[in-house]
Amino acid sequence: MTNSLLFGISIFVYFFSMVLYVSYLAFRSDSLGRVATGVLWAAVGVETAAILMRWYESYALGIGRAPLTNLYESLVFFALTVAVVYLLMERKFGIKTAGAFVTPFPFLIMAYASLNPKDIQPLVPALQSNWLISHVVTCFIGYAAFAVSFGVSFLYLFKVRAERAPARRHQGTTLTGYLPASDVLDEVGYKTIAIGFPLLTIGIITGAFWANVAWGTYWSWDPKETWSLIVWLIYAAYLHARITKGWKGTKAAYLSIVGFMATLFCYLGVNLILSGLHSYGGA
Repeated sequence: MTNSLLFGISIFVYFFSMVLYVSYLAFRSDSLGRVATGVLWAAVGVETAAILMRWYESYALGIGRAPLTNLYESLVFFALTVAVVYLLMERKFGIKTAGAFVTPFPFLIMAYASLNPKDIQPLVPALQSNWLISHVVTCFIGYAAFAVSFGVSFLYLFKVRAERAPARRHQGTTLTGYLPASDVLDEVGYKTIAIGFPLLTIGIITGAFWANVAWGTYWSWDPKETWSLIVWLIYAAYLHARITKGWKGTKAAYLSIVGFMATLFCYLGVNLILSGLHSYGGA
């Protein structure tokens, strides 16, 4: 069995988990919810096995590198981190309904990854560094936390709109009536960003040390570096406004959504549209 086959299987398992979470939200069946969680854990297991097998295959080819260096590999790792962060959040806060809004991310990311070249190639010189794993892992776990906050923020906006409609405020039979209270969703969105922000900060710092080793400078205003700073500033503003100005609710939800849109552009838009020192990431 090859890593490509396992990755292909994981796409279908992610899709199945997404369908189950949506069904859980629609039919409000606790048994469906338990199965959805189990299937998502299974998808994580299959994809983890695929990543480890790809790592092993790289050594068998005489290349011997972590599978984190090109667009295909970063996409599959991003999908994995989103799923894991969501599952941990679900276990911590018990908000299973968020799965219908978050699980489409791993499925769509994996589906898009399958359209990209999958060959295991040797590292370009700039990527031959001990900083590789620490930089990529911290950045992508941070991105995953922002993705979960993005999904929860959409849930919050749906819920708060329903709570402000007097005729439906106590109507538990509606879809929004089955969601957690808006203040709970707001708190989860905040806590996931509070987790992701320091990880992104560590990712930027390790990236700066890596850049100094590879290119002789800690910061060169490369498009990827510039957009990483923009993302960092957006989430720094979110946390600052939350802590010092008491920003909660709708304002915070919209800022979380804007932050994740900037994150996606930093990750994909810069690699695919702009050119710079990080252009190899789109290859």
